[in-house]
Parts: sequence; structure tokens; C-alpha cells
Amino acid sequence: MNLPLRRRGIDIFFAIVFAAFTITSLISDLLPTVGVDFSGPSDNFFVNSNYWYAHDADILFMHPPDWMRIVTGLSAFVYMPFYVVLVVCLLAGKNWIQLFAVIYATMIVTLTGVVVFGVEFFGDPAMRTGNPVKFLAFNLWYVLVPLLLLIRMRKPMPFTRRF
Repeated sequence: MNLPLRRRGIDIFFAIVFAAFTITSLISDLLPTVGVDFSGPSDNFFVNSNYWYAHDADILFMHPPDWMRIVTGLSAFVYMPFYVVLVVCLLAGKNWIQLFAVIYATMIVTLTGVVVFGVEFFGDPAMRTGNPVKFLAFNLWYVLVPLLLLIRMRKPMPFTRRF
């Protein structure tokens, strides 16, 4: 028997965060995926927002090589729809989401936490972050929250317990 949502505060937290991730996937990751240039200021809010973030903190994101466009494409076209399903399942207590949540969390921690962070901090100096604090403030959430989700989904029937 699943616990009622009011007794699963962590799932409310996850639902809020993943709803926000849905929006950021649309606003941020879609632009480099489809080739929108945000290497300079713009009158377009979305372009300018991405420029403001990337100009000093994430040159890799601003000038993505093909492999990085694949990473942002996964976020825009795979993770974003998954976030919508995940939020519904978290709120409704649908235990069948567990396997998909584990697959997602493993993928994003590997791609973002290992590959992207590896390039940003240890890769080609031309692609390293120029502002590590800003970079981590915006991106660490995309590694830590999926890690927490992975821990949340560690045992069968995750919605039958608080955490």
C-alpha cells in the first residue's frame, strides 16, 4: 500500500524540482540543440538568458561540439518528456516509474556529472568553465537531484515508504 502524498515529502520536492527541470530543458537545452546562436546579447529573452549564463561560465555550452549537442538534445527531446511523466508518477505514487527513474538518473549522472563536468574542469583549456562557482550553481542540481532520486528508487515499491 502506497503512502499518501502528504507523507512523502521527498516526492513533493522531486515533483517541484523536475517540473522546473522541464522548463529549463525547454529554455536552455533546446537552443544549442537546434543551432540557435547565443554567443552575444540579444533582444530575445531566451537567447539573452543563455548568453548571460554561458558567456563566462560555460563556453562548452555556448559553442557546443557535436557530442555536446547530442547531450543537450537528449535533455530537450528525451529527458523533458520524461520529466513530465516522472512528475505525474511521483505525485500519483506510480511504482512502475522506478526502473525508468533509475535508468534516467544513471544516464544523466554519467553524462553530466562525469563527461560534461570532466570537460568543464579538466578538459581542453579553451572549453573549461571560466566561472566555476556560477557553473556549479546552475549545473550541480542536475547531478545531485538525480543522485537523490536514484537513492529514493533503490528498493522495490518506492512509494510505500518515505525515503
